[in-house]
Amino acid sequence: LGAVNSVAIEEYNEISARYAALCEQEKDLKEAREKLIATIQHINRTTRKMFTETMEIIKRNFKDAFRKLFNGGTADLIITDEENILESGIEIVARPPGKQPTSISLLSTGEKSMTAIALLVAMFMVKPSPFCFLDEVDAPLDDANVNRFINMLKELQAKTQFIVITHNKLTMESAKVIYGVTMEEPGVSKIISMQIED
Repeated sequence: LGAVNSVAIEEYNEISARYAALCEQEKDLKEAREKLIATIQHINRTTRKMFTETMEIIKRNFKDAFRKLFNGGTADLIITDEENILESGIEIVARPPGKQPTSISLLSTGEKSMTAIALLVAMFMVKPSPFCFLDEVDAPLDDANVNRFINMLKELQAKTQFIVITHNKLTMESAKVIYGVTMEEPGVSKIISMQIED
């Protein structure tokens, strides 16, 4: 029969204890994995629901803001992959009055700027930010469009403070406070501020 292993019982007990510990760890890992998968599915369901609801509100606001800024026309936001909303892109459809562009890239610079402003306003109507920086968004706009842009900002100024970097005189006229940079001496910039009274 050969030599008898006198420590076989001790080795068996050690390996049995290790096997039991590993089985317990495997069970814990499987339970944790199932809980994680359930949590991810719950988060995805909640996110999908919240995104869909918010998207519908933004879509309505975008259509209204676009019509105000363009004095007509149609606009829409389209989810490109309805089956996979959380990974989908969003297509912006903008048709100013009298135009039927097939792509937003066919719009003029001013029309693109006005469309972006309409989308920004639509999002601010859902979740206003305490402040917003706008850098030269009115640069490509003519006077009539600048006035509509200013009126749109005035509607939102109760909840959001707008800091607008601009060279446009009409935009500056509508500001409450103006900060300017001047150079009295060559190479030396000086910041001046002016409080505009109503």
